[in-house]
Amino acid sequence: MIRNIVFDMGNVLIHWCPDDFLARLELTGEDRSLLRQEVFGCVEWVQTDRGTLSDERAAAAMKTRLPSRLHWAVDRLMVWWELDLRPMEGMEELLAELKGLGYRLYLLSNASVRQPEYFTALPVDRYLDGRILSSSYKLLKPQPEIYRVLLQEYDLRAEECFFVDDLFINVEAAMLVGMSGAIFRGAAPLRQALAEAGVGVKV
Repeated sequence: MIRNIVFDMGNVLIHWCPDDFLARLELTGEDRSLLRQEVFGCVEWVQTDRGTLSDERAAAAMKTRLPSRLHWAVDRLMVWWELDLRPMEGMEELLAELKGLGYRLYLLSNASVRQPEYFTALPVDRYLDGRILSSSYKLLKPQPEIYRVLLQEYDLRAEECFFVDDLFINVEAAMLVGMSGAIFRGAAPLRQALAEAGVGVKV
């Protein structure tokens, strides 16, 4: 029986799209491509999520690979949530319903140590019973160890957990440690997947 629902953050509870952030800064053409590659597509970005590199050191490294005219943009993109932090449609209503039905709700996210600076401002945060952030444990999804950290920290049984992520590799990793789950394709399809798993949500 499912008792716990575990959510990813980006593109599940909030929209996360690098091109949207670049558009907010009115960056186009070569500058846009350079920043997409050297900010969002670089090793340092992953290292901030793993918690092995500070945002400040990551930004400094990124700037060494970019022309000086784009250094200001690096600083803005490192605080991307200030550019565009939009809740995913239908998810606050779903979390409220799940909470009302007695399910325990958790966040398991690849995110830097600064996540609490912005996520707590979202309405969905108040429904969560706990959070596991990759940067706090020097682990990243889909490493199986981070799913086991969630289970150990909150004394959960894997077979009682349903995991939701927009990346199939992360859902598959959750299944390998004994959870069930679904790839996020919108609130309505998720409701259907939850109902099929025996969770009593409206479809």
